[in-house]
Amino acid sequence: MNFLKKVILTIVTLSIVVSLSLAFTGCPPAAPTEEATEVEETTEKEEEEAETEEEEPIKVALLFSGFLGDQSFNDSAYAGIQRAVDDFGIEVKVFESKEPAVWEQNVVSAADANYDLVLCVSTNFQEFIKDHAPEFPDVKFALIDGIVEDEPNVSSAVFANNEGCFLSGLVAAMWTTKTEISGVNEDKIIGFVSGMDIPVVHDFLKGYEQGARLIEPDIEVLVSWAGSWTDPVKGKELTLAQYNQGADVVMNVASGTGPGILEAASEAGKYAIGVDLNQDGLFPGSIITSLLKRVDNACYVTVKSVIDGTFKGGTVVDMNLTNGGVSLTDFSVMKENMGDAFPEDVITTVEEYIQKVINGEIIVEGEPGF
Repeated sequence: MNFLKKVILTIVTLSIVVSLSLAFTGCPPAAPTEEATEVEETTEKEEEEAETEEEEPIKVALLFSGFLGDQSFNDSAYAGIQRAVDDFGIEVKVFESKEPAVWEQNVVSAADANYDLVLCVSTNFQEFIKDHAPEFPDVKFALIDGIVEDEPNVSSAVFANNEGCFLSGLVAAMWTTKTEISGVNEDKIIGFVSGMDIPVVHDFLKGYEQGARLIEPDIEVLVSWAGSWTDPVKGKELTLAQYNQGADVVMNVASGTGPGILEAASEAGKYAIGVDLNQDGLFPGSIITSLLKRVDNACYVTVKSVIDGTFKGGTVVDMNLTNGGVSLTDFSVMKENMGDAFPEDVITTVEEYIQKVINGEIIVEGEPGF
């Protein structure tokens, strides 16, 4: 009986050993279950969707209260946006019109189309943004050259137009006293021609007059309004009229109306000061300098804030003399045309007053809210 038990026990033990050997050396791995395969496929799909979302470009609606090709304010804004296209790969749609009713329609249409940023380049959009931004709380709006306060989805950028035009006034007043320069008469008269009579332009005008009267307290400043940002013929007509009244230099603050101002200076043998972009080379020898308003930088920085997630509604960026938001061109085109006859004291006086403004020795007057 004991012998039989031992045989049975030996057979059982051998069976177990053989089974274990097969398990470790000969058996194929179990196939994955259907559930595991589905999980793996779902994860890959989610990763692909995430990559697609990350690659989707930021979409910007760029709204103008006028047209591109003004060689001034609008073209400066577009240059900044093109830089953002090159650097960040954003998609841009441009909205152009000279009709106020269409400006408002464009604000609503762009917001309703779910653009990541509705960028409005002109104070003319101010009221429309105030009215409609609350209707689109998830849309980011930005206003260049005006302020919309207390709206959590609206950022604003303004320029120290008064500071920049203060320098222009210094230049114009000094120029009109230099009767040795061809085309300058003995009258102490300068001009100022703008597109529309709106508050932001009065910010320019106050600085212009203040700068001019620091040089010549009794100087006469002629002011004309074209009633449009897109009428160079009217700009030319108004400028020629100012020259006929004795002005030697006319300040251009007129966007697309401005080319007519500059052309008038060339035809009349007189002088002008450009605005927004460097316009010195458009009529070399007729444009003393240009007031640079870095609209391009303001637009670029606004887009960048959306890209890097630092966009903040209810904020205002102030572009001024201190941070390079406004400045004058370097007079190089005029110097090249005039040679030794160029009055170098104009440059040294401008540099002196720039420091006085930056240091707070001179406070430049301006329109409230700008």
